[in-house]
Amino acid sequence: MEDLTGRRLVVVTGASSGIGLAAAVDLAARGDQVVLVGRDPARLQAAAAQVRDAAGERPELFRADFAVLDDVRGLAERLRAAYDRIDVLANNAGAIVLQPITTVDGFELSIQANHLAPFLLSNLLRDRIGRIVVTASGAHRSGSLDPDDLNRPLRRYRPMNAYGTSKQANILFTAEAARRWPDIPAYCFHPGVVRTRFGNDSRLVALGMRLLPIRSPEKGAETLVWLANQDPDRLRSGAYYMDRRLRRPLPKAADPRLAARLWTASAKAVGVGE
Repeated sequence: MEDLTGRRLVVVTGASSGIGLAAAVDLAARGDQVVLVGRDPARLQAAAAQVRDAAGERPELFRADFAVLDDVRGLAERLRAAYDRIDVLANNAGAIVLQPITTVDGFELSIQANHLAPFLLSNLLRDRIGRIVVTASGAHRSGSLDPDDLNRPLRRYRPMNAYGTSKQANILFTAEAARRWPDIPAYCFHPGVVRTRFGNDSRLVALGMRLLPIRSPEKGAETLVWLANQDPDRLRSGAYYMDRRLRRPLPKAADPRLAARLWTASAKAVGVGE
């Protein structure tokens, strides 16, 4: 059984603000060594100062842009060089993309940043990881994933459909990772509607956020921290949680055949073996 009493190394992506930063602060205050991954150097430095203030120790910082898969490959190489063991990989980075954007790798930005990039990172670090925690979302209800056409949302672009499709992929990835990698516990969770930088550039999204019950980043991060700390025997690998309770995602995010097809398509898209 995993020893949860010792100091652990926790890598948190999307750690420069929001849920990722709140989780990093909490984990560091509990005594874990946290590693922050983010895209913007200035925001990463500010996040590191917050973690240092909470825990008395400055975290290590790694910059990577998940809109560029070569950045993810470079991140994996640097993490492998720095650490022999990553006790927890928190795949938290994500974005709502308000306009149809195709990345330099040829993929719709939401599916790449929110799914393909963490899929690639997890595969490249697979032999170092002790546990995976994925930030998913109840927005998977608006997803319409087609593994045979990962760029399908670009045809008639709607931001919440593209985002929901990527969150549907997060839940399916978690379940399939648990099946393929039974030695690595994997969990995903819905943080609730959290007050973050999401949708800052859209008045419509900002208005919608004001009409919904909004949580603080600290509240949204509670389940991430809980999943990172719980004894695996008390959890169900591959499952979806909310508010530290097991939940059932919609059937389109719980189809094992769709999960297997997504894995195959994702492996081909990012160039890793199944």
